[in-house]
Amino acid sequence: MEHDLLWRLGVFVGLFVLFATLEALAPRRARSQPRSARWFTNLSIVVLDTLALRALAIALPLLAVGAAVDAGRMGWGLFNTLDWPQWLEVVLAILILDLAIWAQHLVTHKVPILWRFHRVHHADRDFDVTTALRFHPVEILASMMLKIGLVYLLGPAALAVLLWLDRAVRLVLVTPDMHRVHHSIHRHEHDSNYGFALSVWDRIFRTYRPKPEAGHDLMTVGLEWQDERPSRLGWALMLPFRK
Repeated sequence: MEHDLLWRLGVFVGLFVLFATLEALAPRRARSQPRSARWFTNLSIVVLDTLALRALAIALPLLAVGAAVDAGRMGWGLFNTLDWPQWLEVVLAILILDLAIWAQHLVTHKVPILWRFHRVHHADRDFDVTTALRFHPVEILASMMLKIGLVYLLGPAALAVLLWLDRAVRLVLVTPDMHRVHHSIHRHEHDSNYGFALSVWDRIFRTYRPKPEAGHDLMTVGLEWQDERPSRLGWALMLPFRK
């Protein structure tokens, strides 16, 4: 387990450094703010999210992958009642889990109380590798509990959950340009491109938008707070509780 955690941390750090370097060498668009304050806030939120998940792991020791192993051992969940080939179950599980998170993402935009927490992610005035990590701890905890519930309901193989959670796969399948549209200041644009890993759901449910109206270079990223406040850690954490 210790080696697994170190391996995952190494992969995460390696990918982070790779994409951050590529963004620095060949930026897609000009930055609105210096990286120092934004990165301090966004990476501090990552630390708080990690601590929150660690605390959740004390109350619920079996998180997503562990829940898949436990469901298989107990024979719980849809796939554990079926005698289908494992490759088919893995493919179907990835599709169903990805669709469920797509739907969760859409709901966080439509339900006011959930949008209060999700807008911490959208308030970032620039869009880079750290934006993908900027989620309020309350939203992270709620999302993980949903994932655990889905895993017990479906009973997928642990391999399917591992593949579904893999950040590298997500970055390859949902492109940065596609997700940047989702971070537009305009409501009709950030209410689109909800994809977590696969872009197919946005196309099926007609929430796909190929590009922002102003173009990627001229579009405004973030929400109505176009000043220094979104780059402040305390402000970001308290944003859900503001009107």
